[in-house]
Amino acid sequence: MAYLWIKTFHLLFVMAWMACVFYLPRILINMVEASGESAVQARLVLMGRRLYRFGHLMFALSLLLGIVLVVGYRIFGGWLHAKLALVGLLFVLFIVSGRMLKRAAAGGTLPSTRSLRWFNELPVLVTVAVIYLVLAKPF
Repeated sequence: MAYLWIKTFHLLFVMAWMACVFYLPRILINMVEASGESAVQARLVLMGRRLYRFGHLMFALSLLLGIVLVVGYRIFGGWLHAKLALVGLLFVLFIVSGRMLKRAAAGGTLPSTRSLRWFNELPVLVTVAVIYLVLAKPF
C-alpha cells in the first residue's frame, strides 16, 4: 500500500515539474514578443522566476520519491538507466531555460522566437521517449 502512495506522489510531482519544463520556454517566447513593453516584461520575468523556483521544488520532491522507489522497492533494469539519462537531459533543458530567464532579467538578449519555439518542442520529444521506456521497459 505504501508503494502505491509513494508512486502516486512521485507521479504528481513529476507532472508538476513537467508543467514547468514545458511552460518556462513559452514565457521566454512571450518575453521576446513583448520586447519594448517594460510592464509586460517585468510581469513575465516575475512569472518565470516563480515558475523556475517551483520547478526546482517539484524536481527535488519527485527525485526524492524516485530514489525511495528504486532503492526501497528494488526497481532496476536497463530501461531505468536510459530513462534517468533522458530525465537528466530534461533537467539540463530546464536549467538552460532558467539561465536564459536570468540573462533576460538582467537586460541580456534572448534567442529569436523561432529558435525558442524549437527549443520549446525538445522536452515534448524527450518526454515521449521517457513515457515509452517506463511503459514498455524494452530492455
